[in-house]
Order: sequence, then structure tokens, then C-alpha cells
Amino acid sequence: MPNRLAGSTSPYLLQHADNPVDWYPWGAEAFEEAARREVPVLLSVGYAACHWCHVMAHESFEDPDTASVMNELFVNVKVDREERPDVDRIYMDAVQALNGHGGWPMTVFLNPDGRPFFAGTYFPKADRPGHPAFVTVLRGISDAWEQRRDELEEQADRLTMAVRRALPPADVDHETMLATALADLESRFDVDNGGFGAAPKFPQAPNLELLARATAFGVSDVAASNLKVTLEKMAAGGIHDHVGGGFCRYSVDATWLVPHFEKMLYDNALLARLYLRASQLFSSDHFAQVARRSLDYMTDRLRSPGGAFFSAEDADSEGVEGKYYVWAWDELVGLVGEDMARSLGGSPEGNFEGDIIINLSDGLPGPSGTSLETALQTLAVARGPRVPPALDDKVVTAWNGLAIRAFAEAGAVLGDAAYVDIAESAADFVLTHMVPERRLARAWRNGTTSGPGYCDDYAAMAVATLTLYQVTGRARWADAGLDLVAEMRRLFGATGGGFHATGHDAEKLIHRPVNLMDNPTPSDNSLAAEALLMATALTGDTELLAVVDGIASAAGVLLQQYPSAVGHLAAVLATVPRLKEVAVIGDGDLGDVLWERFRPECVLAKGDGAATPVPLLENRPLEEDAVAYVCRGFMCDAPVHDAAALREALA
Repeated sequence: MPNRLAGSTSPYLLQHADNPVDWYPWGAEAFEEAARREVPVLLSVGYAACHWCHVMAHESFEDPDTASVMNELFVNVKVDREERPDVDRIYMDAVQALNGHGGWPMTVFLNPDGRPFFAGTYFPKADRPGHPAFVTVLRGISDAWEQRRDELEEQADRLTMAVRRALPPADVDHETMLATALADLESRFDVDNGGFGAAPKFPQAPNLELLARATAFGVSDVAASNLKVTLEKMAAGGIHDHVGGGFCRYSVDATWLVPHFEKMLYDNALLARLYLRASQLFSSDHFAQVARRSLDYMTDRLRSPGGAFFSAEDADSEGVEGKYYVWAWDELVGLVGEDMARSLGGSPEGNFEGDIIINLSDGLPGPSGTSLETALQTLAVARGPRVPPALDDKVVTAWNGLAIRAFAEAGAVLGDAAYVDIAESAADFVLTHMVPERRLARAWRNGTTSGPGYCDDYAAMAVATLTLYQVTGRARWADAGLDLVAEMRRLFGATGGGFHATGHDAEKLIHRPVNLMDNPTPSDNSLAAEALLMATALTGDTELLAVVDGIASAAGVLLQQYPSAVGHLAAVLATVPRLKEVAVIGDGDLGDVLWERFRPECVLAKGDGAATPVPLLENRPLEEDAVAYVCRGFMCDAPVHDAAALREALA
């Protein structure tokens, strides 16, 4: 029978709308029912593109016998982690405190007041070594609830205290912090395969951003080398979709060969921008091509008719993980010939369950025979008729902010106005269709918005619109970005420094988190710091720099002891003492100089000096030719009038 999820905006919740489980969405009704029945709440958290979420759904949530036990013993709540990152973060902290690790699907048992007392991730249908059957867990929890509730209350108190525990503030010296963070990444670097740590291997875009900025600042040859190796290895591996462009979520091995096949908007937005900027850092046409193919993947597969971007593509198609992406040996040889098939990582025995994941781990094929590009085009045509993975067609505000920034910068760096148009179209959609009652929403689907947006939604869109302003010079994007920064401060500011994930107007949960760690996207506070730094440069408001200092203090312990957990924030803070404000007055292409290289320390203002929302441009005379001013520490150098002089001033 259809349950209470049928009206949801979340594709993940809709996947469970016909389960025999009597699901509730997150809300007061579920907890009131648990209190009335005097039973625990079973909280299940996942997302639409999650392979193991599907496995647990098929094994347990679609099984009438298992559902009967769940319905008898618990009030069952289903949450999409992408629509409710606040709920996900709070209870993931509980999972990690209890087990030392976490992941999805996430399964948490709560008192009717919302305090967690037991938590795990995937539970199989039948007993496996180290993994008790789900029904065994359900009955065990219910028995403990009836017989030993005092113990569960004590556990709930301990876990809730662990979730609420805050880091003490700590002072941060920017240069010491940068050296510590780079040394930490160097110690974790996989010298053979690139990236950090062992399998499973994630791209860790926030840490790659730190390496990219260190390379741009010229402070570490090791950082430059490690960045280049990592991007090369990832681009050659199976985690990169050589046929259709874009990157999968992560690799199950250390060599980037076998991906977990889901594709997320946020990964591709962040990686497209990193490859774009690395193409400048290393004068690499190959990196530029990878960036273009990732951008084009997002345009082709994730862009909505309204111009915004959908969230993800599933790992599975026709119920089989990776089926859409892999090739049989005979099929591959028939399409591109045996020599090219082997160059693409193929062999009769295959590299993935007897099939072949395309990869270029042995280097680019030689010039003889079919060219690589022709071969990949042939495979793209052949793959076209296959049943594609399911699409998570909700629009998430924060992730669109990441994509808008990537497309805007690509338009400027590559000189491709189409990418700028795509960025502006997405920004227009978010700011037009996702602002019910003048408050950013978290997500949109089929004309309906979900609940109120979070700090990362405001911060990511502020960074996106302020980037669009720097690319286009259009005042409306500066207006939008500065307004978002002001609203972010009003809604989310934390007394002890930094920003809460939820607004002061949001539903009250057992904890109001301050998210500081980057994983897998920049955290709320990392994005907020970047938005504030851009706004500081454009307005000259030094109070905003003090707010950035507050974020640094809140994350100080992490920056000192676990800097690889806050890579993007470290990258932003390393930019603070190097910050340059650049004002370009008048028509012409003088501002294009800023985009010739990766200059993360520069914030650009463009206009005619009249009726501008940007104080950096005020009271600067409009001359016959364009003129540029380079400012440091809110003091400006003499004006320059040509590209060569501007390059010298920026050096």
C-alpha cells in the first residue's frame, strides 16, 4: 500500500513509497506516534544513487515479512540525506561515535524524543560474518527496549553528548597552517597511484583545491607534483567515464580502476573546475579536455529543461551495478579492433567481473590505426541505445552553486560564452524558482520546493553569483551575491564563531550543528569563508574578514591537528594574506588578463564606476580607454591601461 512518502519531492523517498513498510517522512507526526505507542523510532537515511541503499531496500524494505516486524516494533522514518543534511549530519556523528565509521544506508534507532541509542549502516537480510541479519537486530533492539530501557537511556545520553560536543576555539596563523596542511597531505599521499590513502579511493576535491592554490602561490613544488600525478591518474582510470565524460563517485581500489558507478553533480562540478584550473597551472591541453568533457557531461545528462542541474545518476541500470558502462571483450573488439580494445584496458578475461571498464592506465594509445577520439566516439554511439542509470531529478541549491561557479569560470578561462550562458541560466532558475517566501529552499522537483535552505546553500550560491559577477561584470550578480552573504550571516551565524548548518528559523533538532569538515564537498563554513573573502574584496568591509577569522578559530583544532579534514577551508585561509582586489573601469578586454592564469588570490570588479553595488568601483573616473587598479590590503597601486602592465602589477 502507498505510504506517507508518496507526496515527497525526493526521488529517494519516492522509491520507497510503495514499500510494505509504514514509512513516515521526518517530522513531528512520527515522533508523536512513537511516544503514543511507546516504541522506538527506526531512522533510515540514504540517497537515490546509493547502491547499497538499493540492496537493503530490495532485501528488507520490499520484503513483507521484514516490513511486518518493522511496523510492529517501531515507527519507521525515511530520510533523504541530500534534502536533510542536518538530520544526516547529526545522526551520522552518532554512527561514527558508536562504530568508528559511517556510511549509507544509515540505520539509527532513536527514543521518541529523537536521541539516538543504537546505530549502524547496512544490515543484510540473512546473517553474514560480522553482520547480523536485519530482523535479528530489530528483535534484539525491541527486546532491549522492553527489558533494559535504562541502559538504552544511558546510551542515548552518551551519544547525544558526543554529537553535541564542540571543538574549543584556537588561534590560526595562516602561513603555519598552510605548511602544516601541506605536510599532512604529503604524508598521506599515494606516490604510486596519486590521491590520498588506500582503497576505497575518493577524489577528495577539497584537498586537491588546497594543492592547486599552493601550486598557484608557488609555495610547494611537492604540492604541484602531487596534484599533477593525482589528476593524471584519475583521468586515466576507470573512475573517469572516457566514453561519456564525467567522474564516478569513487574507486573501490587504490588505482582508480573500478568505480562505484554512481555519478554526482557535486563531484563533477568540483572536478571540472579543478581540471580547468590545472590546465592553466600545468599548460595541459589534456586537462582542459577532461574539464570540457566533464562540463559537457553535466550539460548533456544532468541539466534540467529549466536550466538548473539535477543531482545524480544511479550506479545501477536494469538492476545491475555498472551495466551501462562496461563492455564485453568481443563487443569491444568488434567496435574498435583488438589493438585499440587493448589500449582501452580491454582483455579477454576483463577487469570487472569478466567485463571491461574502459581505462587508459597504460598511457595513451599510439598513433597507428583508429585514433583514440574516433574510438571513443564509436563507443558513445554504441552505448546510446542502452538503458541508462536512473536519474535523481531533484535540484539541490548548494550543488547548483558549485556547478554555476565551474561553468562561469570555464567560460572565462576557455573563452566560451556558451558556458557562461549555462551558468547564468542555472543561477536564474535557482533565484527565481527556489526562493519561496524570499527564503532559499534546499531542493526543487517538478515545481515543488522542499524545506528551507541550509548554510551551504546560501554560501555556495553566494560564491557562484559573485563569480558570475567577476566573469560578466553584471551588477545584478554582485547584488545577488552580497545579499546572500548578508542573509547567510543573519540566518546562520554562530555565537562562538563560524556558522550553524541550520537557520535560526529552522526546526529544532537535538543539536544545531556547525559543520567544519569537508567531505566530500566543501563544508558550510569553508564555502562561507570563501564567499566572505570575495565580499570583503568587493566591498572593503573589514568586518567580514573578522567573520572569516571566527571560522578559522572555530576550526582551529582541525586545522592544527587534522588539516586534511578541512582542505578547502585551509585553501581559503591561505588566500587571505595574499588577497588582491582588482578594479577594471571601462569597456574592453583588460579584465580578461585575470583569467589567463589561476589567480585564486584575485577578486575582480568590473564596471563603469556609476550606479554600482560594488564599493571597489566607486569614485573611479571613466576614461577613454579601460583602466585597471590593483589593490592590496585596501591600498591601490597606480592605474594601468594595458594588458602587459596589468600582468606585471599582478605578478
